[in-house]
Amino acid sequence: MSASNSDGKRVSLQEPRIDHKIFWPSIIILLAVIIPVLMNPVKGGEIADLVLWGIMGKFGWMYMVFGFAALLFLAWLAFGPYGNVKLGKPGEKPEFSLISFIAMLFCGGIGVDLIYWSVIEPIYYMDGPPFGIAVGTAEAAEWAAAYGIFHWGFVPWALFALPAVPLSYAYYVRRNHTLRLSIMFKGQFGKLADGIAGKIVDIFALFAIMAGIGIALAFGVPMLSATVSEAYGFSEGFNLNIVIIVIWTLIFGTSVYRGLEKGIKVLSLVNVYLGFALLLFVLIAGPTHFIVNTFTNSLGLVAQNFFRMTLWTDPIAQGGWPEGWTMFFFAWWLACAPFLSLFIARISRGRTIREVVLGTVVFGSLGAWLHFAIYGGYGLNVELYGVESLTSLMAEHGASATIAAIFASLPFGKVVMPLFIVLMFVFLATTLDSGAYVFSSITTENLGPDQEPARWNRLLWSAIMALAGTALLMIGGLEPIQALAVACAFPLVFLITAGVICFLKDIKQDCGNCIKTQEISIDFDEATNSSKAIVDNRN
Repeated sequence: MSASNSDGKRVSLQEPRIDHKIFWPSIIILLAVIIPVLMNPVKGGEIADLVLWGIMGKFGWMYMVFGFAALLFLAWLAFGPYGNVKLGKPGEKPEFSLISFIAMLFCGGIGVDLIYWSVIEPIYYMDGPPFGIAVGTAEAAEWAAAYGIFHWGFVPWALFALPAVPLSYAYYVRRNHTLRLSIMFKGQFGKLADGIAGKIVDIFALFAIMAGIGIALAFGVPMLSATVSEAYGFSEGFNLNIVIIVIWTLIFGTSVYRGLEKGIKVLSLVNVYLGFALLLFVLIAGPTHFIVNTFTNSLGLVAQNFFRMTLWTDPIAQGGWPEGWTMFFFAWWLACAPFLSLFIARISRGRTIREVVLGTVVFGSLGAWLHFAIYGGYGLNVELYGVESLTSLMAEHGASATIAAIFASLPFGKVVMPLFIVLMFVFLATTLDSGAYVFSSITTENLGPDQEPARWNRLLWSAIMALAGTALLMIGGLEPIQALAVACAFPLVFLITAGVICFLKDIKQDCGNCIKTQEISIDFDEATNSSKAIVDNRN
């Protein structure tokens, strides 16, 4: 089937269809991992422990160096000769407004995990400070507030943006008609990227995405379960967790069914408005002066110690703090990178490389900092000056119950708790519906920028994600989650590096020495594999 484009050229038009070479192997491999864990969660936990310390002990430093290098590279990319290159056709405007773009990338990438960690991470560090600092000191409290700001700041968002730019370029400029990780290699390897090697890359990407989504469920479901139990007196446990997963699946399944424009975009905007309303309430009703002062001090600590915090491996004392926290978080971000980078690529049409990099790294970091400043600051204030020790509560009842207790302690707690529960449902739903959309996109061939995967495909992946989250919940504990992130992240260091190298060769071939001060569009001809860089004024 063919038609004429605006230039009168004949182009091939094909309907989106399932790529069976990716779809079925992915389903089989994922179920082959999930089902045994559901049947024997104890053994799954033992294997996870071996994987965690086997990789982290030898290669943990690599995640830190890679994260640091990603940030430096993106700074050059945004402000260098290619920053003004548009990710789209000549004259094409951004598909989504700036607020919609930021809302979708922020809610899709962080979601409920940010709520979980922004509240509880400082409490963990109060009980086990970095750098050998004594527990219970003022210095420990200051670093407890600062490290969350660091862990959820520029580096993780750089890891998300790093593959997002090459993917956006391959999809919108070089006009590959599939949205999957292997298209980063298409320009340099041609048909080889569509062959077995490319399929293996995409199947692994699906596995890494499933790991990231499963981790989100493993953190979010117990937290919501504890909050529901605290607010309404339901018995907390596995049965309540399953009920919550079913409700969540229905919410994000409906959103995915409605598509990107009517479902995911709308849910993300609702999420942003609800989230900031609750943040504002906590800031005003809580210890405002303490929250603002602590956040200001945290920014100073991070700014002064950024290089040390980014690359601290504790090689002499070997206390295990970097492995348990910074290396884990960097590995987790890297494991989530295929998921969020593909989603960012999908919503970046019409934007320049600089806009995508800065929109992701800067606005993503600012949103995360706001949560740590307010929720983390409030929790820290409760720990230091409240009637109950949160570190003791966490040791006795766990992190999820501690988070529920913190929100219950707010003024008008009976009103706040239901709103918090609704927000949690929406927050994780935005992450999961984005994940289902990406899964179905990867397993679909000939998916153009104006097309969406089949609805049944999106719903199927929603159900599989729910199974993955249930498997992680059955294993329980933080170490299996850390192991999953570390294991999935390891090959991605090399895959993403190779993809970035291919992208640089592609853009140099297409654009050459682009003019920094003007917006550039690249007119790429698929038939002849030739390109022409032109000055473009989209306004």
